[in-house]
Amino acid sequence: MVNQVPEFMQAITISEPGGPEVLQMAQVLTPKPAPGEILVKVAAAGVNRPDCLQRAGHYPPPKGASQLPGLEIAGEIVALGEGVENAALGAVVCGLVSGGGYAQYCLARPEHCLPVPQCLPMAQAAAIPETLFTVWHNVFERGAACDGEVLLVHGGTSGIGTMAIGLCNLFGITVIATCGSDAKCAAAKEAGADHVINYRDADFVEAVRDLTGGEGANVILDMVAGDYTQRNLDCLAIEGRLVTIAGLGGAKATINVLKLMMKRQTLTGSTLRARTNTFKAALADEIAREVWPLVEDGHLRPVMDQEFPLAEASAAHARMEAGEHIGKIVLTMA
Repeated sequence: MVNQVPEFMQAITISEPGGPEVLQMAQVLTPKPAPGEILVKVAAAGVNRPDCLQRAGHYPPPKGASQLPGLEIAGEIVALGEGVENAALGAVVCGLVSGGGYAQYCLARPEHCLPVPQCLPMAQAAAIPETLFTVWHNVFERGAACDGEVLLVHGGTSGIGTMAIGLCNLFGITVIATCGSDAKCAAAKEAGADHVINYRDADFVEAVRDLTGGEGANVILDMVAGDYTQRNLDCLAIEGRLVTIAGLGGAKATINVLKLMMKRQTLTGSTLRARTNTFKAALADEIAREVWPLVEDGHLRPVMDQEFPLAEASAAHARMEAGEHIGKIVLTMA
């Protein structure tokens, strides 16, 4: 350990499962990096919906992970665990973590981190890893999206939605986004969506068919599931891929398998937090090659909603659960 790392740190703890009010600032022991780990002095941490699920008692951390919430961070490496050779003290990184991001210091694995360009503010750096890793894997790997195709993304103004829009803009993919208000539709359009659908005013299935000349979307990124599943399949193209990454509308769905067979559609999905370190390292390596140059040259930036100081984590969660945010919510340590 290096001298500037204190024995104790400030962190947000979950006093008991419940609403945003159960998030409390506490003094806890600063973690020490195990072999293969690094310790990051956190400048900012992204807020994500899985954090809210964990707080409510519905998404426990994987075995061995920190019990503190927070899945993405940006900051300075201040200590190296035994055997770490691919990281340097003082380097500024952002990365995906299995937990512990809502704190002044957080453990990470260097192979899950990416270097923060000097031109990128730390709050923006902290807003990238979770959404970028999720979108790249689910849209471009599992969904096999390629230039000239059409992506339908639900929740177009969420952190995931805005990242999907930004990435697809850069890779020649037409984006249709659904949103729940005219204001959010306008925000999704400003973020780069080619077409927007207010799902409260229009049937997105019919709208997607109209926008694609009856062909349907080639890839759908869905966070709703439930009764959206068959509706998604109904506006998915022949050979289309439906990728589900959350179940906000319910964990169970009934589908017409014969329709799926006739159109040769693929129904898949994934979660990221519980994947192995090896998988996340391979994903980070691919992102470093294929996407990170677009961050370094300024072409890819997260859409930012609001920054909260660490002590106001409960207010950040309340804003996320109110559903009014556009883009990413971030906690800062300053």
